[in-house]
Amino acid sequence: MAQEGTSAYPGSLEVPAPTECRDDRDPFQWDAREDCEVRQILDRIADKWSLLVIALLDAKSMRFGELGREIAGISKRMLTVTLRNLERDGLVHRTIYPEVPPRVEYRLTTMGRTLHDTVQSLVVWTEEHQDRIARAREEFDRAQAERTAVAS
Repeated sequence: MAQEGTSAYPGSLEVPAPTECRDDRDPFQWDAREDCEVRQILDRIADKWSLLVIALLDAKSMRFGELGREIAGISKRMLTVTLRNLERDGLVHRTIYPEVPPRVEYRLTTMGRTLHDTVQSLVVWTEEHQDRIARAREEFDRAQAERTAVAS
């Protein structure tokens, strides 16, 4: 029998049956249907590459190469895809200067800056709670190890 608040099946999410993309405050509204706009937007902006690009562009406009050098581990292809998606969503503006060779710069839009403010709040929360989270993880891992040892 599952504990209260725990699914009977490990790894499962008890999600309401897909009906339509709802506007209510159900925390699973974007998990229930892949075609829901909210889920698509959250998937995009919660992506680690998008968050890093948004953080870097908050301070200044940057060129593609600058962004690539600043973001350790990102491939040129992934940076291209990330910038294109953020531009499509209206979060990043791309400016092409008519020079030889062409110069392209990226900057946050006004809406992109509001997202950065929201993400910054999450970063501050994480910094404030990182020690408590680390202790909780240690306690959880210790308890898991004890349960595994008893079960063996």
